[in-house]
Amino acid sequence: MLQRLVDDLKTSSADALRLSALAVALGLAGFLTVGFACTAIFIVVLQNNGLPEACLAGAAVFLAVTLVLTAWYLAYQHAVRRHALEAEKSALSAALTDPAVLAIGLQVVRTIGVRRLLPLLAIGGIALGLSSARHSEAPDHAD
Repeated sequence: MLQRLVDDLKTSSADALRLSALAVALGLAGFLTVGFACTAIFIVVLQNNGLPEACLAGAAVFLAVTLVLTAWYLAYQHAVRRHALEAEKSALSAALTDPAVLAIGLQVVRTIGVRRLLPLLAIGGIALGLSSARHSEAPDHAD
């Protein structure tokens, strides 16, 4: 059991290291590609129009690349948040439909009693409502 856990850890770390190295290589290759493309555009515009226009053309290319990468990052961040929210909802629904959790809840009700438990549940519901209202009103910060 322990050996299998160690082997899984080794495999997952090796895969993560390979993927990280690949991501670094792709980032470096993309940076060099954009650099050479900007150089080519700069030279062509410099020969045809002049220095100020060539500098503006290079800036425009970098601006376009920046906008594309920003859109890509925002889409990725949105997908990660949506996946985390779905996982949280599925974990909550799994916990609430688990027979063991229901049995523990019934045992708590039997032990404490309904008369003592109702005020506690009311206070907990109010606290949960205030907490969720506070979280929904909080501004969404970009991470």
